[in-house]
Amino acid sequence: MKGTHDVTIEFPVHFTRGAAGRKEVNVGVEPAAPTVEMGQVPRVARLMALAIRFAELVRSGEVESHADLARLGQVTRARISQIMDLLCLAPDIQEELLFLPRVARERDAVSEHELRTVCAVSDWREQRRRWRELAHAARGPQT
Repeated sequence: MKGTHDVTIEFPVHFTRGAAGRKEVNVGVEPAAPTVEMGQVPRVARLMALAIRFAELVRSGEVESHADLARLGQVTRARISQIMDLLCLAPDIQEELLFLPRVARERDAVSEHELRTVCAVSDWREQRRRWRELAHAARGPQT
């Protein structure tokens, strides 16, 4: 053949497992593995998420009432009320709770018991003031 040229095309590929364990070829550089944070999600963050989930279950009709939640969770109605009181917090405080950093030590920086003093106030400005004080005390002296 007249004028035959060899052409090489190079591009990165990586393999993943697809449906039923089949290998799939993917174009591009393999993404870095996600980093896993060490430690546990603080208890108050888990309780805040639980309160949001409980409210959704009641709102959607999957659960009829807080009493049903207590029965299903095998806890008292008072305990459900304590958890649901977290929904009375200002939205920005709720968000901060959900995104608290993980804790490696045994005791969380902010306890649920301490947070109840913030929940007990209905005025969001006062809640925010109390929350700032509590969060500042939890952080300890800054160096």
